[in-house]
Amino acid sequence: MLRLVKLELQKLWLNKVSRILIFISFLLPFTVLILSSIKINFFGFFTLELGELGIFNFPIIWHITTFFASYFKFFFAIVVVSMIGNEYSNKTLKQNLIDGLSKKEFILSKFYTIVFFSLCATLLIGVASFLIGLYYSSYTEASIIFREVEFLLAYFVKLVGFFSLCLFFGMLLKRSAFALGFLFITWILELIIYGLMEWKIDGDLPEKIFNFFPVQSMYKLIDQPIQRIVMTKFPEKTDIIYDYAVHWYEIAIVLGWSALFIFLSYRLLKKRDL
Repeated sequence: MLRLVKLELQKLWLNKVSRILIFISFLLPFTVLILSSIKINFFGFFTLELGELGIFNFPIIWHITTFFASYFKFFFAIVVVSMIGNEYSNKTLKQNLIDGLSKKEFILSKFYTIVFFSLCATLLIGVASFLIGLYYSSYTEASIIFREVEFLLAYFVKLVGFFSLCLFFGMLLKRSAFALGFLFITWILELIIYGLMEWKIDGDLPEKIFNFFPVQSMYKLIDQPIQRIVMTKFPEKTDIIYDYAVHWYEIAIVLGWSALFIFLSYRLLKKRDL
């Protein structure tokens, strides 16, 4: 495994664009540190400091930071699809197979790299959240600090699932731009299908089916925290209560999609005439 990851990292390091995108991908999660220190002056009447609003208290900070940091995954998504596009355009895929790398090892090298970068991103956002929480949170008990730390696991699984989807589209289309465009098309198609189900089927069945779709299932791993923030400020508003917790079956769904995308990528490579 280490040999395959090292091989892939060498390829990425030799590509200037990939180096820049990887750097940005790892740097952006730390923008939550900047966000926590932002002060907004409303024409001199009063100053609003985000860090003083309580949104960076434990344990809610795990939810907030992982949700917003997950939107930065698109930068590394470019790297993932480029890994495949460059293999075809530079003919390195064929050369690797000639040099003795099996097709299975080729796909595994991509997958291991995805897991490696997802783990690094998770550790970075975990450290950033922990530091912000220690500074702003009024809670210092370990039981409160580490409550809801499962949002980090959900963040990691979400990244692995999304990048596995990018890998599959990269293998399917062979071109980075087309693969990224297909990601957007997939999201639109899911919304259209959900809209049609809502039109034809009554009840909550359409939403339950919708949550099994690839892109939507990844989004559902970490629900938006806006309502939760409002709930903490206005607990009497019971009409906005919702289930924001991380559930094991949501993780299982995304892991299932991830395994399927990796398998399909391997099948494509195995059957394709290089």
